[in-house]
Amino acid sequence: MGKYKYEIGLIGLGVMGRNLLLNMADHGYAVAGYDKDRDKVNALTAESGGRHIRGARVLEEYMALLKSPRAIIMLVPAGPAVDDVIRDMLPFLEAKDVIVDCGNSHFTDTNLRQRTLARAGIELLGVGISGGEHGARHGPSIMPGGQGVAYERVRPLFEAVAARVQGEPCVAYLGTGSAGHFVKMVHNGIEYGLMELIAETYDLMKRGIGLTDDELAGVYESWNEGSFHSYLLEITAHIFRHVDEKTGRRLIDVILDEARQKGTGKWTSQTAMDLQVPVPVVDAAVSTRDLSGYRAEREEASRILTGPSPPYRGKRDLFISSLKKALQAAFIIIYAQGLSLLRKASEAYGYNLKLADVARIWRGGCIIRAALLEDICASYQKIPDLPNLLIEPALGAQVAACQQDLRGMVCSAANLGIPVPGMMAALAYFDSYRSAWMPTSLIQAQRDYFGAHTYERVDEKGIFHTKWEED
Repeated sequence: MGKYKYEIGLIGLGVMGRNLLLNMADHGYAVAGYDKDRDKVNALTAESGGRHIRGARVLEEYMALLKSPRAIIMLVPAGPAVDDVIRDMLPFLEAKDVIVDCGNSHFTDTNLRQRTLARAGIELLGVGISGGEHGARHGPSIMPGGQGVAYERVRPLFEAVAARVQGEPCVAYLGTGSAGHFVKMVHNGIEYGLMELIAETYDLMKRGIGLTDDELAGVYESWNEGSFHSYLLEITAHIFRHVDEKTGRRLIDVILDEARQKGTGKWTSQTAMDLQVPVPVVDAAVSTRDLSGYRAEREEASRILTGPSPPYRGKRDLFISSLKKALQAAFIIIYAQGLSLLRKASEAYGYNLKLADVARIWRGGCIIRAALLEDICASYQKIPDLPNLLIEPALGAQVAACQQDLRGMVCSAANLGIPVPGMMAALAYFDSYRSAWMPTSLIQAQRDYFGAHTYERVDEKGIFHTKWEED
C-alpha cells in the first residue's frame, strides 16, 4: 500500500469531506484523505472497508501518495483556512497540479487565489457543492467554475458522484474564473429566501389560525405533493413530527428562535446591490435573521409595544388553500430574483453562464431542489437570454393566477399583526416590476433640488438641472 498512488486527494475530513470521499470511493476512485485531526483520520480509516482509501496526518507524506499531476479537493471552512491549506501545500505542488476548492469561498477570494496560483502553473477550480452531509455521501449538486481544461481533469469524477435526475448528473461546467462559487452563493441566497417564506407560512398558521404541530406537519406534507414538491417543504413536514428525547415535546417547540447565518445570504445581498440588481426577498430574509438575534430586545418590546392580535374568524381550510397559492407565487418570485442576479453577474464578470444549465443541476441533490426547477430549466432552454422569469409566459401566468392570494395573505398578516417581510417583499417586487411608471421621478426631482444631481426628461434627450428655489 505504501507505494500505491491515489487518483484524487481530499483535504478536510469533517462530515462533508469524509462523506464526499466515501462517495468517490464507492464509484471506484482511489482517494487519499488528509486532516490534522487524528480522530477524523481514524474515522475515515474505520469506514474505508475494502475500498482504495488512505488517510494521512503528515502533509509531506500525504502529497507523496498522490498521482502526478495531482488533483486535490479541499473541503475546509471558507476564509483564512483555505489560504492556510494552500500555503502549506505550495512547497509540494508542481506545475499542472489542480486544486479544487469545494467550500463556500467568496467569489472575490477565488478570483485572487486563481490569479496567484496561475503564476506557478497551478490551476484552482472554485466549485460549489450543495446537499449537506447526505448529499455529499449519496449525490450532491455540483457547481464548478474555472479553466475548462482543468475542469476536464475532474469532470468524470464529478459526473460519477453527483446526484442524478432523469439519468443526468447534476453537475455542469458553468464558466471561467469564480463562476462556480458565484452560482453557489446565489443558490444560498435563494435558499435564505425560500426558508424565510416557509417560516412565514408557519407563523401565519401557528399564531394566525392556531394549528397544532401535527396539523402543520399534515399541511406541509400535502403541499409537498405534485408540482409544488420541494426538498425544503419535505423536511419541514418531518420537523413538525420530530419528538425531543429530553422533554417528550415536539422538538420545534424547544428550539430557540434565533437564526444564525454563515454569510452567503449577506454576500448575495451585498453583491446584488453592487450590481444594482434588486433581490428584496433575500434582503428581507437576511434582515429577519439579524432581527431574530435581538431576542432580549424583542422580549422587552413585546411588553411595551402593542399591535393587533384579533382572532382569525374565517375558514381555516380556505386560509390554508390561499396561503399555499401565495407561497407558490413567492417561490417563483425568489427564483426570478436570484436568476436575474446570475444573468447580470455573468455579463459583468464574463462568466458566460447558461442559466438552463444552472437550473438543470439544481433539480437534484441541492437544498433548493424543487419540481418548479423543471419549468425554470425549460424556460431558459426555450429563451436563453430571458431577462426575468416573470415575463416567461407560463411562469408569469402562474404568478398572476396566484397574485390575489399573495395580496390577501399580506393583508391578513398585517391585520393579524404577524410579520411577513418576505411575502411583502415578493409582492412589492412583482408590483414594481410590472409597473410601466414608478414614482422615482419624484426622487430625481428631490435629488436635483437639494444637490443639483440633474435629471432626464420623458419628452427630449439630455441631462437637465432646474434652479428650484427661483420658482
